[in-house]
Amino acid sequence: MSGVPLPLALPIAMDPQAAQAGLTEGARLFEQGANTVLDAVASPGKAKRKVSAYNRKYKAAFKKVSPTYKLKNGQWKKNGFRSAVRAAHKLAGGKK
Repeated sequence: MSGVPLPLALPIAMDPQAAQAGLTEGARLFEQGANTVLDAVASPGKAKRKVSAYNRKYKAAFKKVSPTYKLKNGQWKKNGFRSAVRAAHKLAGGKK
C-alpha cells in the first residue's frame, strides 16, 4: 500500500489548489535551504591558525627523538610514544 501520507492527503483532498500552493512554497523553501548549504560548503572556512614557535621546536625535537623509541619495524616500543613526547618537550625547552 503506497501513496500520500494521511497528514498530507487530507489538505489535498479538501482544497487541491491550496495544497498545490503549499507544495510550491515547500519546494521553494527546500531549494533556498539547499542553496544555503551549498554556499556554506563552497566558501572557505576559517583561516589556518599560526603555528607557534614552541610548536615548531617541538615538532623538530619529536622527529629527532622518535627513532630512539621505535622498533626496527617502525612500531613504537612499549610506552615509546609517551616517552618520545616527554623527551621532545624536554628537548624543545619547556612544557613538561
